[in-house]
Amino acid sequence: MFPALVPADRLLLAAVGMLFVRLCCSSVAPQDIPPIAAFFGTKTRYEDVNPHLLRDVYSVDPSVLKPPLNERCSPVHLTAVIRHGTRFPTAKNIRRIQKLSDLVRAEASRGSPGSWRRWDMWYKEDMDGQLVAKGWDDLRQLARRLAVLFPDLLSQENVRERRVSFLTSSKHRCVSSVQAFQEGLQRPEDGDVQFSHQVDDELLRFFERCSSYVEGVEKNRTALQEVEKFKHGEEMEAVRRRVAEKLGLPRHRLTPDLVEAAFFLCSYELSIKTLHSPWCFLFQEDDAKVLEFKSDLKQFWKRFHGHVINGLSSCSLFHHVFRTLDKAGRPRRSTDAAPEPASILVGHAETLLPLLSLLGLFKDKIPPTANNYHTQHGRSFRSSRIVPYAANLLFVLYDCQRGPRLQLLLNESPVRFPGLESEDAPLYRDVRATLRHLLDGCDFNKECEGRAPSRAPNTEL
Repeated sequence: MFPALVPADRLLLAAVGMLFVRLCCSSVAPQDIPPIAAFFGTKTRYEDVNPHLLRDVYSVDPSVLKPPLNERCSPVHLTAVIRHGTRFPTAKNIRRIQKLSDLVRAEASRGSPGSWRRWDMWYKEDMDGQLVAKGWDDLRQLARRLAVLFPDLLSQENVRERRVSFLTSSKHRCVSSVQAFQEGLQRPEDGDVQFSHQVDDELLRFFERCSSYVEGVEKNRTALQEVEKFKHGEEMEAVRRRVAEKLGLPRHRLTPDLVEAAFFLCSYELSIKTLHSPWCFLFQEDDAKVLEFKSDLKQFWKRFHGHVINGLSSCSLFHHVFRTLDKAGRPRRSTDAAPEPASILVGHAETLLPLLSLLGLFKDKIPPTANNYHTQHGRSFRSSRIVPYAANLLFVLYDCQRGPRLQLLLNESPVRFPGLESEDAPLYRDVRATLRHLLDGCDFNKECEGRAPSRAPNTEL
């Protein structure tokens, strides 16, 4: 079927092959990083989730691959569902930033520090979510790390022979991200490799096509009521008061949306320009935790476990992933074509979160609400850690003595399948048995088109 074991020195040789790139490209000086950098929700930098990358952007830890030590195993397929890299703000947020900048210039008291009044508004609406240079680096560096971690799957031969497939959302930031990933797989000595990709919005922007989701959550005013309550609750009000005082603004002039705009300005300046912006000094860590929770409430109720349809909307992507894994793990004759070694899919945070929800990951016993902020500090659902820029969910299929095994990695760290928590890489047949209700019953057309929209929250929580 497949080779029983990849030689141990192959991974070592691939890692040594990165040494020259590391010496040329790695950061040489520590950055001035705001202490609130790890609380920006979906606007968090990837390296603030994996701090070792701040020292070496090509650092790879082979120990994250965890097939059983007592079995001879080798990776035979990788499916990677990846979020695009760092981007400019959307036009909506740029308008908020402009409004904040104008307000501070016009109305901040003269006695307040002038750094915010002197800040130059340089964002333009036509930037609208475009990938930035740092976002290009995010995906190129990720590709190089994965090529070291999976040298036989993302090998130069497989890349040159176009055995690796690439699918992307039609959004410009995603197309640019898949191109950056492809660039990261090239070696200078190989010259230009001709890459291709396919755009598949049905697969990677499924949330737009799921009528039950669009009507039941996206357009339903009550679906995000917990977010609205918290937005005007006592925790957010305290943050608004402190920020208004620092800016020298009347509190009534600084809306919750403008507080959030200032918070995200800190994140944008850090992620796009590697700057410790003056806007960051408006917020203490406790303020950042409140704003992160507000962001988590939105992602939880809009994309995650908050409503059953959120996860079910990703049925088509779920089945695509498992059809690919089935094909890669199926026994074959010597005359059959070799299975696809890797499949790379580039989408959005809105692509990853529903899929993670469908798989049952990060499901806390008590859901976050507007009233339980102070009891949620230990929650497993942290969008900052789960879906930063360049977030990635990796399905690694191994050929092992007892049969195929499957391991999950999120952002290059192992996570375990719910219901199979005793093993990092359970037998593939056991994974399929645990997910049988979805493999047999998760039908996109039925869930999204064939029933009335579900407006009720997920009562299973």
